[in-house]
Amino acid sequence: MTASPRPHSAAEKLMILAAVCLAALAMPISFTGPAVALPAIARALGGTPVELNWVTNAFMLAFGSSLMAAGALADNYGRKRIFLTGLALFAVFSLALSLVSNLFWFDILRAAQGLSSALAFSGGMAALAQEFDGQARTRAFSLIGITFGVGLSFGPILSGVLISHFGWQAAILFVVPITFTAFCFGAVCMSESRDPDASGIDWPGAISFTVALTLLTCGILQAPQAGWTHPLVISMLVGSVLIFSLFTAIERRVARPMLDLTLFRYPRFVGVQLLAAAPAYSFVVLLILLPIRYIGVEGFSEVQTGQMMIALSGPLLIVPFLAALLTRWFSAAVLCSAGLLISAVGLYWLSRCMPGQPVELTLPALFLIGFGISLPWGLMDGLAVSVVPKERAGMATGIFSTTRIAGEGIALAIVSALLTALLGWKLSAVLPIGSGVTQAAQEVATGNLASAMTQLGPVGRDVILQAYGNAFGHLLEILSEITVVTALAIFVVMRMPDKSVVTA
Repeated sequence: MTASPRPHSAAEKLMILAAVCLAALAMPISFTGPAVALPAIARALGGTPVELNWVTNAFMLAFGSSLMAAGALADNYGRKRIFLTGLALFAVFSLALSLVSNLFWFDILRAAQGLSSALAFSGGMAALAQEFDGQARTRAFSLIGITFGVGLSFGPILSGVLISHFGWQAAILFVVPITFTAFCFGAVCMSESRDPDASGIDWPGAISFTVALTLLTCGILQAPQAGWTHPLVISMLVGSVLIFSLFTAIERRVARPMLDLTLFRYPRFVGVQLLAAAPAYSFVVLLILLPIRYIGVEGFSEVQTGQMMIALSGPLLIVPFLAALLTRWFSAAVLCSAGLLISAVGLYWLSRCMPGQPVELTLPALFLIGFGISLPWGLMDGLAVSVVPKERAGMATGIFSTTRIAGEGIALAIVSALLTALLGWKLSAVLPIGSGVTQAAQEVATGNLASAMTQLGPVGRDVILQAYGNAFGHLLEILSEITVVTALAIFVVMRMPDKSVVTA
C-alpha cells in the first residue's frame, strides 16, 4: 500500500477519523429516517405499495451491492478522491430528493444516494486503514461501527422531530450539513493513497453481484402483489441464484477477486459474517417497521414515535463501551451470543404487545432488544479485522461491510414481504374471499391504513388492527427464533481455534 507523503499528527488523525465517523453517521440516518417520513411521503407523492417499499430498499440495495466495487475504485483511483466524490454526490442527491414531486424519481434518486454512500463509506474506511495500525486500528474501526449504529438508531427520532416542525423534506436535508462538514475535514486532513498493486476493477464480478442482488430484492418485493408462484417472481428468484453462481465462478478465476472466497476457510471469519447479518433481522428491520406501525397504523405522531424509539435506540450510546470493558472477563463469542439471546427475549416480548395496548408495556421490550444488540455492535467491526491474517484485513473489512449492508437490505425486503403475507393470511380468515385482501394487506404494511379501510368497505378499523397485531406478533416470533439459532451458531463457530488467525 502507498504511504502518506508525511506522517500525520495525532490531531490530524483525529480529524480524519472524525470525517469518516461523520460520513458513517449520515449514511444510516438516510436509511432509517425516511421510514418515519414514509406516510407523509405517500400523502405528498402517492405511489403503489411496491414503490413505497423502494423508498428504503433502493437505498440499501444500491449501497450494499456496490460497496466492494467502490472499495476497488478507491484502491485504483485514490481513497481520498473517492471519499470526497461520494460525499459531494451524496449531498447533491439529498438536495434533489427534497425537490422531486414524483415517487418514481424519488426512488431513482434514493438508489443514486445509495451508490454515492458506497463510494464515501468505502473510500473513507480504506483511507482510515492507512492511518492506524494494530489495536489503534481496531479501536478506530469499532468507533466507526458504533457511529454507524447511532445513525441507524437515531435517524427515526431526529426525523420525527424534523417532520413535525418542518415537513418530510427536512428529514432528507438534515444530512447535508453533516456531509459538508465531513467533506471539509477530509479535504483538509486526508492525504491521497492508492494500492500500487491494484490491477483495475473486477467488473464482471461487480456487475454479476449487483444484478444478482437486484433480482433477489425485486423478486421478494414483487411477490406479495403478484404471488410467489407468478412467472415473473420465479424468474427473478431463479435468475438471482444462477447469477450468484456465476459470480462465485468468476471470483474463483480472477487474479485479484473483488470477493476473496478463500477467507471463508477461517471458521471465525464465517462467525463474524453471521454476526454482521444478525442485527439486520433482530434490530435494523424494526427501525423501519416500527415507525410505519406507530405512525401509519396506530396513529401516533412523528414526535411520539421518535420518543418511543429512544427505548430501542438509547442503549447504543452506552452499552457498546460497556461491552468493550467486559471483554476483559468474557470472550467476544460469549458477549455477542448473550447479546443476541437478550434481543431474542425482547423480540418475543414485543410480539405479545398488540396495537392499542399501553405504551408502558412496549417500552421494556424495545429496551431489551436495543440493549441486547448493543453488546455485539461495538465489537463487530474490530472482530472483522482481527479474525483473519493481518495482510488480509482490508478485504475482510470490505466483505464484512457488504454482508452487513446488503444483509440489511435483503432482510428488510424479506421481512416486509413476510409481514404482508402474514397480514393477508390473518385478514382472509375474517373476510370473504375476493374482498381486496391482498391489496389491503400491502397498504396496511406500508402504513396506509385509510386506503386499506376504503378498499375493505364495511370492515371496521378494530378488525384490521387485530389482524395486523396478530400478523406483526407472528413475524416477531419468527425473528426471535432466527435470532436464537444465530446466537448459538455464532457461539460455536467463534470458539473454533485457528492457529493462523489472531485471537480476538
